[in-house]
Amino acid sequence: MMQSNSSIEDVFRIRKLEISDKDKGFIELLRQLTVCDSVSDEKFKERFEEIAKYGDDHRICVIEDVQLGKIVATGSVFIEKKFVRNCGKAGHIEDVVVNSSARGMQLGKRIVEYLADHAYSMGCYKVILDCTEENRPFYEKCGFKKKEIQMVKYFV
Repeated sequence: MMQSNSSIEDVFRIRKLEISDKDKGFIELLRQLTVCDSVSDEKFKERFEEIAKYGDDHRICVIEDVQLGKIVATGSVFIEKKFVRNCGKAGHIEDVVVNSSARGMQLGKRIVEYLADHAYSMGCYKVILDCTEENRPFYEKCGFKKKEIQMVKYFV
């Protein structure tokens, strides 16, 4: 069993987003999650550099299929600095998606664990996320529980 897990981890490498990931299908992967128009190389570089300025307060991680050179999973967490809880911090997980061709291999779980671990290491007292009712069982398996309700107001 250990050998099997080891080989999966060798094929599917989890790491921080790199600028070259745009050419490895990062934007196309996000389209499997939500509306994501095409992004020029220039705009991608600008946004990448902008996010990088936040340091560890905004982490985007990816899983790369190293044999194919393709990004097959991603997610992000940003750290909110608060006044409550003795000026505590809360992590917000967003944009978790696994390529349809790579589902069922525990990659989503690896992404969520990586992001939650990052929030914990940053001193967050909690990490939260929004999901569909359809995805609720997945996140419950990752240790999350339903709390209250989600509200949204879109501007576009």
